[in-house]
Amino acid sequence: MASVKIKARDMIVEVESSTPGTWLRIENLATLTINPGEGVERAVRTDFDSQGAYEEWIMQRGASMSLAGQEENDSATGLPKPGRAQVEANAGEDKLGEDSIARYRFRHPRHTEWKIWEATTVLGEKGGDTNAIGAWAATITKSGLTTTEDVA
Repeated sequence: MASVKIKARDMIVEVESSTPGTWLRIENLATLTINPGEGVERAVRTDFDSQGAYEEWIMQRGASMSLAGQEENDSATGLPKPGRAQVEANAGEDKLGEDSIARYRFRHPRHTEWKIWEATTVLGEKGGDTNAIGAWAATITKSGLTTTEDVA
């Protein structure tokens, strides 16, 4: 079987809308970075019996996804596209405690299942310089275990 490189720009990232089970594509992404090492906590096990070798256990695993793209709003209403609007709503200042959790899913078109995260959402910096299109960014941090769902 031949292997083929995966283009980052082909990744599909969706956010669950306020209607459970309804997913919205997050539009206008320019970068996507998944960090499977975010939130990892280690317990050092090294002691005198380790004979000078470092020893550890992983006590907690986490992950995050950084999204960035160009700011784009409807020319008539000034509102962002639906997927990005949902991400921004998920990061609202009133989203605290259990209300701070939202669902995201992602995959490459060749994958046969979605990876689904319950996650918190934090918006990043917006803006740009004189000749730039406005930037938009968000960080999605996984909360709990990853689940999967077959692609319909």
